[in-house]
This record gives sequence, structure tokens and C-alpha cells, in this order.
Amino acid sequence: MLWPALQALSTGELSEDQVSWLRETFGLTEGPRTEPPGAADSLAHRRLTDPDGVELVLDLACMNGEAWLFTLFQTTGDRPSASFVETQRAAFRAAIDHLGLRLVEIEPPATADEVLVVPEDPATAAATALDLDWDLPAELDGVWRYLQVRPDAPREVRAVKLRALMDTMVWKEAPAQLRREAQEFLDGH
Repeated sequence: MLWPALQALSTGELSEDQVSWLRETFGLTEGPRTEPPGAADSLAHRRLTDPDGVELVLDLACMNGEAWLFTLFQTTGDRPSASFVETQRAAFRAAIDHLGLRLVEIEPPATADEVLVVPEDPATAAATALDLDWDLPAELDGVWRYLQVRPDAPREVRAVKLRALMDTMVWKEAPAQLRREAQEFLDGH
């Protein structure tokens, strides 16, 4: 079993020459990997080791012909070095930019543009408006965990995820103290 250490999702059409360029650029072997998760969508992969000796798999997957997933997988519970992950993040972003793909998200995000924000569906929100009840944490620290924001996440990533929650109908039911605490965070206090 593999565990994602870094994933970059992008969309757009690529020619076979562009896919070949990706294989060459990342040194990927043609052919899918066989380990889960998501092996069925894998196009090419490569085993590698970070400077600390952590074994990893770099994978390129294509979903539905237009969604491209670049993943750096851990093969064990050992985390790769932060500098190695950041080097891979930069390489993923450079390839996405070079190919003219649209970045959807990078997980874990390091900047605001790497956060996927799915707007609340107005029809669903209106239909459930009378049934709203705040059953989330009453403190901002608990909300971060609910939003799956890592403790070391940059401030701008936290702000994007918090604003997305604040744009939902249920936010109106949040405790007043939490709404104040959230606003103070966004105001920089």
C-alpha cells in the first residue's frame, strides 16, 4: 500500500507527445504501477529515494482523459524530507504550467491557489436551511482539524479554508465567540 505525501491535480488535454515529455521530464517508466491506491489510472511511475533514504514512488495518472494527477507516494510510514517534498511541488507546478494545464489543487497545500474550494450548492443549502444545526467544534483550533488543515499549514491556506466554511449556510449557526475568533484570525489578530 502506498500513502500520498504530495498530490497535484490538474485538468486539460494533453497530446501523446506532451505525455511523453512528462515521462522523460520525471524519468518515469512507461506502464502503470500496480500498488493501490488508484493503480487503475496510473500511466507511468518511478521508484526513488529522498536524500534521507526514504523510499518513494512518483506517479502520473490520468482520470477521464483530462484530469492529471501527479503523486509522490510514501512506501512506508517514513515521511520524506520537507525540502524534497517542496522540490517535487515545484517540479509538479512547473510541468503543469509548461503544459498549459489548469491547477485544481495540491494536497497538502502550501499557497492559497493550491486549495480546492467547492462552493456550497445554493439549492441544497436552501432546502436544508431550516435543519441547520452547528455540530462542529466551538473553538477555532477544533475547526482547523475539521477542515483538515495541518498544524504547519501556511496562514494563507488556513484563511482560504476558513473563508470557504464562512461562506456556507451553517456558519450562521456557529457560536458567536467562534465567529469573532475566525474574523480576528482573518483580520490578522
